[in-house]
Amino acid sequence: MDFSLNGDQTLIQGQLESFIQKDYDWETRQKICSSDLGFSKEHWKTFADLGWLGLCISEESGGFGGSAIETMIIMEQFGKALVLEPFLETIVLSGNIIDMAASKELKNNILSQVIEGNCQLATAFVEPQSRFNLSDVNTTALLKDNNYNLNGFKSVVMNGPAADFFIVVARTSGAQFDEEGLSLFIVDSKSKGISLRNYLTVDGRRASELTMENVQIQSSNLIGEEGKGLKILCKAIDNATLAICAEAVGAMEVLYKDTVEYTKTRKQFGQPIGKFQVLQHRMVDMFMEYEQSKSLMYMVAMKLAEEAEDGEKAVASLKYQVGKASKFIGQQAVQLHGGMGVTDELNIGHYFKRLTVINTIFGNYDYQLKRYSEL
Repeated sequence: MDFSLNGDQTLIQGQLESFIQKDYDWETRQKICSSDLGFSKEHWKTFADLGWLGLCISEESGGFGGSAIETMIIMEQFGKALVLEPFLETIVLSGNIIDMAASKELKNNILSQVIEGNCQLATAFVEPQSRFNLSDVNTTALLKDNNYNLNGFKSVVMNGPAADFFIVVARTSGAQFDEEGLSLFIVDSKSKGISLRNYLTVDGRRASELTMENVQIQSSNLIGEEGKGLKILCKAIDNATLAICAEAVGAMEVLYKDTVEYTKTRKQFGQPIGKFQVLQHRMVDMFMEYEQSKSLMYMVAMKLAEEAEDGEKAVASLKYQVGKASKFIGQQAVQLHGGMGVTDELNIGHYFKRLTVINTIFGNYDYQLKRYSEL
């Protein structure tokens, strides 16, 4: 495999690095995080103007036809600055689902707004009892007179507070754990019968609990075939898993580099602590975990871009490695910084919190190891 980026990909990477250096310093990021919305509409519009929002959408749907590699490039750079704008939720997960399986009418109506930066999306698939089992769904959608009646509860809807449309996973047939009988629907967030309870996550992001009581939607809002939604959801989540792993790799790079720099300046016993061999060994281990994760990330991105048969298994291996590495690097970074490593004033604790959350999204490393062994 050739892991080198082509000219266009290198240009995109350069644009991202330039944006982060000029417009996304740590102070700016913290101001955005403490705002009511939790991300910057101005930055989101900039993403649209630069073409980033359409980069991972197919040309048939009005995008630029980028692959998993372009997604990886964007998310890795976003991870370095802990970018708060909901690219993962709106583009990589929800936008990908619509792009893969929605009708032409839905694509024209929604994805065009998304690419222009005028629409936010969120995917509602997690229920309190489901944990990482995507087929464990109690939410129901019953068809009557060409309309579906939705009833149910979703517990962790990332980007829920800002979403204009939800992609809801609901059961149209079968029992609670059946893989068949799950369907995907596009639901307007202003629909009658929808209520939200918004909350902050551990890493300062926004999420919602979504309750649906007799929500009426037209049958034309069905994505793909009725009862065949799980396959679509799984494929989209594999792409999104690569994306959050790339974000984690970017964050891990910052953590280990900042830790190395700190140990050069922090003095103890009359010399920088970076001169103590036992601490040097720790930092070498941090670097090795980061490099292993980055190498595996490139391989998985290539496999997904080429739609390789073992792509799903490769994603599971990546999520396991990233989960294990991010925990180790985060813990070592905090310990080597001492108590100040977990204060809000220093960025180290914020990166550690984000990496901890990433480990739980789409399955933690224990779940992924089990999944890998079963594939």
